[in-house]
Amino acid sequence: MKLTLTRIAKRADYTIGRLADEKGEKICDTLEPTWRDYKGGEKKVKGRSAVPEGTYKVVVTRSPRFGRYLPLLVGVPGFEGVRIHSGNTSRDTEGCMLVGQNLQAGKLLWSRLELEHLMKLIENEKEISLTIKNTWSND
Repeated sequence: MKLTLTRIAKRADYTIGRLADEKGEKICDTLEPTWRDYKGGEKKVKGRSAVPEGTYKVVVTRSPRFGRYLPLLVGVPGFEGVRIHSGNTSRDTEGCMLVGQNLQAGKLLWSRLELEHLMKLIENEKEISLTIKNTWSND
């Protein structure tokens, strides 16, 4: 399964995106830490930076922190342990991607429900990838 995360809003403390399936149909919204222009020389801030744009393998493994199986991005340059999980605000991300519905500025609602929905979509998939792109240019 090929997932696509299209980032649509960058703010000082968070980044909002839309997660879609292979057909381009929206699965849910996402919330990440602050987007940084790595190509422009900005540096990663541990636990407070969105991952770079690109395509990453996704595996579902048991998270020691959460005590359950969650999607994990593999091969993100300079990052380790980037999970997709539930949460509501940028304080909950710690460098990861949160899923939910962006019905309030800077916040996700229905996060646990959307995580369960995503897990059901990917549960029988042998190969999963996530392509992350922006709607703004950072060239």
